[in-house]
Amino acid sequence: MPRKPAQTNEAADNEKVVQLANNPQNKDEIGNLASMLASVLDYLSDDEVEEIDIEYILDKTEGLREWWDQYQESNRNLIEEEIRESLGELSLEELQRIREQIKEKQV
Repeated sequence: MPRKPAQTNEAADNEKVVQLANNPQNKDEIGNLASMLASVLDYLSDDEVEEIDIEYILDKTEGLREWWDQYQESNRNLIEEEIRESLGELSLEELQRIREQIKEKQV
């Protein structure tokens, strides 16, 4: 019997989006994100805007700065966790060598 082809990454991502969208707790967040995206796209598509000002976008789009701060914090936490896991695989000598390289760059 022929095997069913494996899902592509895009199909798997689309399935995750559908699952998130069907979760009632996420509907408000999705609506807020859609509203923020619409505001940003309105600003970006304005022919009168000569230079894109990210601070203006963050200040004038309701909820965007808070969302951005949360995103940066979660991303920082993820990177810290990946670093911790990677460092656990290194020997003491390798860690000391990395430490010395960091010190040299700070000078």
